Amino acid sequence: MNKLGVGRRDKVQQFMTITGASEKVALQALKVCDWSLEGAFDVFYSQSQVKSSADTRRLEELYNRYKDPYSDMILADGISLLCNDIQVDPQDIVMLVLSWHMKAATMCEFSKQEFISGLQSLGIDSLEKLREKLPFMRSEMRDEHKFREIYNFAFSWAKEKGQKSLALDTAIGMWQLLFAEKQWPLVDHWCQFLQARHNKAISRDTWSQLLEFARNVDPALSNYDAEGAWPYLIDEFVEYLTENNIVQIGQMSDWSQKC
Repeated sequence: MNKLGVGRRDKVQQFMTITGASEKVALQALKVCDWSLEGAFDVFYSQSQVKSSADTRRLEELYNRYKDPYSDMILADGISLLCNDIQVDPQDIVMLVLSWHMKAATMCEFSKQEFISGLQSLGIDSLEKLREKLPFMRSEMRDEHKFREIYNFAFSWAKEKGQKSLALDTAIGMWQLLFAEKQWPLVDHWCQFLQARHNKAISRDTWSQLLEFARNVDPALSNYDAEGAWPYLIDEFVEYLTENNIVQIGQMSDWSQKC
């Protein structure tokens, strides 16, 4: 490793710290991915030996620690205890990423299958391993493809059972959480607009299209196409921004470069 430049040595050390892998494994994974840390993480964690290394018996013990005493599920109290054990706030976005890995159907609930299969897929069978994996899960939010998957997952995960739409207050909370990671400058204005003008549940179409709007339309609206096929709510939001002089058309932002 002494022959490597400082930047590459740092990546090897970071990879080893987060994954617990040997220097040889770290070098192999990073070389395969042209020294992309996130790509190397994907390669490492997709290996079958990582999945099989999770001890099923220990996973059962973990599940039993958190499951509700009256139902075969982990519910809000169990998740609160889990968060306490791994020293994260229940509102931390890493819990959304963990739920995505578990393919959880509902917020604040894990079935036994979701919990065990999700941790197994991450090669986790102890609280120590889960704590060690938190930096990797946070890093996944910086991957554009994974962010989109997690964003779309969040809609079904956060809505009430049996409902087609997402309650407005819940949607606003999720947007503030998600876009805090991606730094969309208009997120607060969007939430204020919804509370002032909409005050209704959010459809899946609006949820999905807002991400496209945030990704593709400059915050200064310099490339906004009024004839585009945006949901009416997004068109009304643009009118709200211009009517209230929140956006001065033509002022470019470097947000798109940041993302």
